[in-house]
Amino acid sequence: MRTVTRVIAATAVAAALATACSAPGESGDGAGGEGGSGSVTVALITSTSGPLASYGEQYLQGFEAGLDHATGSTGEVDGIAIEVVRSDDAGEPASGVSLARQRIDEGARIIAGTASSGVAVQMAPLAEQNEVLYITGPAATDSVTGINDWTFRSGRQTYQDVVTASEILAAGEGDVARDGGKVVVLAQDNAFGQANVAAVESVLSAQGLEVGSVLVPPSATDLTPSGAQVLGQDPDLVFVAWAGDTAQTMWTTLDQQGVLDAATVVTGLDIRATYPVFGEARDKIALLAHYVPGATDTPEARAMEAYFAEQGWEPDLFSPDGFTAAQMVVEAVRAGAEDADTAAMVSALEGFSFSGVKGEQSVRESDHALLQPMFEARFEGDLPTVVRTLDAATVAPAEPAGD
Repeated sequence: MRTVTRVIAATAVAAALATACSAPGESGDGAGGEGGSGSVTVALITSTSGPLASYGEQYLQGFEAGLDHATGSTGEVDGIAIEVVRSDDAGEPASGVSLARQRIDEGARIIAGTASSGVAVQMAPLAEQNEVLYITGPAATDSVTGINDWTFRSGRQTYQDVVTASEILAAGEGDVARDGGKVVVLAQDNAFGQANVAAVESVLSAQGLEVGSVLVPPSATDLTPSGAQVLGQDPDLVFVAWAGDTAQTMWTTLDQQGVLDAATVVTGLDIRATYPVFGEARDKIALLAHYVPGATDTPEARAMEAYFAEQGWEPDLFSPDGFTAAQMVVEAVRAGAEDADTAAMVSALEGFSFSGVKGEQSVRESDHALLQPMFEARFEGDLPTVVRTLDAATVAPAEPAGD
């Protein structure tokens, strides 16, 4: 079993500031950026507990596979060992920031991994204040794109989701919503949901659609009132942006209340565990997809699938985010050398183009958006299949003003 990631510590949110301990048989000389001869420390801070725990686990597995591939199974680049410290923020911004401060104080020069948009928007300013490289994970909020010189992303952002939905509509999935129709965004009232409302307003309002929203407290378990609010706005199109373990309740509620029959519904494909959630509703929903397991046949996709098979894992929605992050880390470490020169790492990633699990990807120099393909999917039986691949240029976020 190959596992090249050098894990120094795994920190639970309940003991976020506890002393790090070594994994058996692995380095235990602390988390310093130059703690060993020729080594650079990467702090992976993401959710492995809480509502986004599965997202974080997928990311970490993808990162391990990506590091194996990008370093030729050595865990090193140009003789520099990449030491990895894993910490659980449980999706809590305060915990994420505390962990990041701790790891920076210990010498980490690269932070990566965030699954929660709420955590990401707090971590980015911290990266700028401390001049460390920060690479977000599955966190999709648009607000971290272009936020500062030190922040990059390894996953898609909400704008790319919404443009994909727009392309699905343009292909004929949502003609009823055209020509002045009404769009309602159903989302959780958090950074992720708010970013989706803003992106839908930006993209679909420009097509002449009226946009409304129903934002639900993330802690809500009775979603009947929310479904009623959606129906009350008499939408032609419902755009659902949902994350976490209440998804099944949400879809059941929408189906029972007739929302799926009253309007065209577009949503993002979620993780494997949610596939049964749609039930009979699956034929009523148009799917935009960040990734569909098995959808691509790039060298990186084959490498990830082979590594996962060896470990007994299954590729999932956010596995590519971790794989991509590892590719970016290796490129950054190569440029920064063993003194982890952050300015050199930032310069190396700006404009970086590479083949990834999803296909050809590139980091836009002007704002660090990660340009990447997106997919339209539908269910065939119990599994989703790709209907269409949208190239990176088609779904690219808008350029920053003045560029």
